[in-house]
Amino acid sequence: MDVQRLEGFLDQAKVPGAGTPLDCIALDGGSQNQVFRVRRDGLDAVLRRPSPDSPPGRNEGILREWRIIAALAGTDVPHTPAIALCEDAKVIGAPFYLMGYVDGWSPVSMGDQWPSPFEEDLAQRSGLAYQLVEGAALLSKVDWRAAGLEGLGRPEGFHDRQVDRWLRFLERVRSRDLPGLDVASEWLRSHRPLDYQPGIMHGDYQFANVMYHHGGPARLAAIVDWEMGTVGDPKIDLGWVLLDWPDKAADVGGGGYVDRTGMPGRSDLLDHYSKVSGRQVDDIDYYVVLANWKLGIVLEQGYLRSTRGEGDVEKQTAFGPIVLELLQRAADVAESSDYKNAS
Repeated sequence: MDVQRLEGFLDQAKVPGAGTPLDCIALDGGSQNQVFRVRRDGLDAVLRRPSPDSPPGRNEGILREWRIIAALAGTDVPHTPAIALCEDAKVIGAPFYLMGYVDGWSPVSMGDQWPSPFEEDLAQRSGLAYQLVEGAALLSKVDWRAAGLEGLGRPEGFHDRQVDRWLRFLERVRSRDLPGLDVASEWLRSHRPLDYQPGIMHGDYQFANVMYHHGGPARLAAIVDWEMGTVGDPKIDLGWVLLDWPDKAADVGGGGYVDRTGMPGRSDLLDHYSKVSGRQVDDIDYYVVLANWKLGIVLEQGYLRSTRGEGDVEKQTAFGPIVLELLQRAADVAESSDYKNAS
């Protein structure tokens, strides 16, 4: 990071703290972005920019993320405040934006140690789940046109494109038989949501991409990591949350990437989403099938890379059985569903 050039940009953009020392610390930002905490008098922010080895198009992706975060200003969606955008790659080597730092925590980053009161009081964990789906519900209510997001995505014909688009992607990375794929694919071809209402969707909505305020009761502090954000079907975010969520609270527990012990069942979360969003959820089976099917296809790319010795081999090798589980679950939900809305 060229701190001197960054300071110059911040001063020119009238970001608070001009003339005071700038502290810039690298944070964990994933494989496609670099993330830094940037502080000086009157400023505590997070800077996001593409990694040097990120795929082509990430510069445009950073600008898309900024558009969404900026569009959420003034809404009741928990988000990080938009501070400044720099489209000139010459400043620090890539386009970047600054957003407000959120002092919060994520269930995914805590491992086996939950913060108080969620460690000692399992009943408090139910609020984490309700807040998670409430964040998706609030996002679905944002008027994306009024927020200035025309042209961000292609909402027209959104569901008509899903199966063919992702199967074309899969053909480029597929190297083995995938039981359940054909059953789920054909079911998705022949079914559609009851009432598709376009809106802002996060695209990877889960516990890993939200932060909570410290302490109880559970309060969502911010939705983060908008790499997959677009204008499409917001109920896909609900599908991501519920793709493997048991229907009854008695069946909800550990074993996944987050210990959901003490959290409500799927039916209660659906009721809460519907109440907050004003949307019906009778077609949830469509979204659960789509979420499992799509995630399986996406992770198959990582598994293929592991067989070639590319990337994080140990992590991506573990995707192998997960892909099979996801696609089989998609097929099982499709075959057992009584949802009949045909395309």
